[in-house]
Amino acid sequence: MTDIMSTPAVQEALDSGLPLDQQPIRAAVAKAAALARDAEDHARERQHAKDKRTARERLDLLFDSGSFQEIGRFSGGDINHGVAGSAVITGFGLVYGRKVAVYAQDFSVQGGTLGWAEGEKICHLMDMAMDLKVPVVALIDSGGARIQEGVAALSQYGRIFRKTCQASGLVPQISVILGPCAGGAVYCPALTDLIVMTKENSNMFVTGPDVVKAATGETISMEELGGGQVHNAKSGVAHYLGENEADAIDYTRTILAYLPSNSSAKVPVFAYTATRADHERAERLNAIVPDNDRQPYDVMDVIRCIVDYGEFVQVQELYAPSAMVGLACMEGHPVGIVANQPKVMAGILDVESSEKIARFVRLCDAFNLPVVTLVDTPGYKPGSDQEHAGIIRRGAKVIYAYANAQVPLVTVVMRKAFGGAYIVMGSKAIGADVNYAWPSSQIAVLGAQGAVNIIHRKDLHKAQERGQDVEALRARLVADYEETTLNANLSLETGQIDAMIDPEQTRQVICQSLSLLTDKQRRPATGKHHGNQPM
Repeated sequence: MTDIMSTPAVQEALDSGLPLDQQPIRAAVAKAAALARDAEDHARERQHAKDKRTARERLDLLFDSGSFQEIGRFSGGDINHGVAGSAVITGFGLVYGRKVAVYAQDFSVQGGTLGWAEGEKICHLMDMAMDLKVPVVALIDSGGARIQEGVAALSQYGRIFRKTCQASGLVPQISVILGPCAGGAVYCPALTDLIVMTKENSNMFVTGPDVVKAATGETISMEELGGGQVHNAKSGVAHYLGENEADAIDYTRTILAYLPSNSSAKVPVFAYTATRADHERAERLNAIVPDNDRQPYDVMDVIRCIVDYGEFVQVQELYAPSAMVGLACMEGHPVGIVANQPKVMAGILDVESSEKIARFVRLCDAFNLPVVTLVDTPGYKPGSDQEHAGIIRRGAKVIYAYANAQVPLVTVVMRKAFGGAYIVMGSKAIGADVNYAWPSSQIAVLGAQGAVNIIHRKDLHKAQERGQDVEALRARLVADYEETTLNANLSLETGQIDAMIDPEQTRQVICQSLSLLTDKQRRPATGKHHGNQPM
């Protein structure tokens, strides 16, 4: 970041032999620069005491060295009376050489609260970002609306909400929570694509601990109510939990590297040269899935075997762990990966994992990232808790996401794909372009045990009445069902699966399919305003 004190205009004023009172224009520049320097010194003193960085130090971490260009430095300030500016810093910089807009709330100025001036700066920045079609990063550290300004401050939140909604799907938006974010202010990050939090000094809640205690009698800390761990592992509000500010901002840079600058741009392409390690990883796929279909395995081992250099950036790693989503590259091209995780509840779909998958697929579709789906799930989680939690409505979100996606969709069935879960997880019927299955795949309406209990209920009941060995009969019927029905043969015959592949071929055939689909065109807009997505 360029220090205003080192700019040519300021240096010329300071180096001139004339007294500043004889060169009023330069004197004004020097005064403003000194005021800005003093404000940063004040910010360092306040923030470092709380083990937090200043807003400008955070910008240094976010942007390529020396690339930040601030807009409205003194907007909302009063230079003549010693007020350096408002409680938010706005501008543009480069992240891996690509332009990104940012607004960084400055907690050292009036607690980072938002008033009329701050709202004007943020809305102006977002208008510029949409005009330039560049991503927006929000570095949040604020006490909320400035009470002294009343409804004027509240109305600015409304304007920011609307700008964020207008930018949604047009440019990537990432919120990094590096301090408090409370009350109505929480809906600014909630409307963005991704929320990044830290293990300490990072809180989000609509009503704080004091209000909760007054209203309900419950005593709870800020961390327990809305800390980074809570929103990453329990509520699903956040998408990454950074060890500290530097880690959170580095993750933000990494995510931006995978995404295009806007919905009209193609995803970035990285230089890639196949290595021996890539081939060796692909060969290891044959040994990852156990022969026993009841034995779990870690789908992360599969993902690392098919992506470039084994590198995979997870999104919502701590939330709904029966599903795994994230970003990777295949032959240098960024892709979104969606996978069931068999080592957690057998990879079952529930209300949380359904929303996790749906949200991620929508993100990929908005910004032109192909989606690779790895399937191994026994179905939707049964139980009254799931039904009462809205598994019908929330499970439908996965259907809506895949059915409306227009990016390349490639699916691989690794093992189990039963019932409705088979359909929603990127099946041919729901809109996937290319579908493959491993020899270990089991594709059916039900698993063998459940299917036999239903289909042969009468036979099993009669055997019991006759005093026959029911379990032996059940075992024979299960074996027959597994041989005749519980495989991919019918799906191959009906075209729902395009080919059976050896596991070690997986990376190769996915890359070939993605290459084939490179020029896939989006469908032209229809006359409707928009679909009515299950919410």
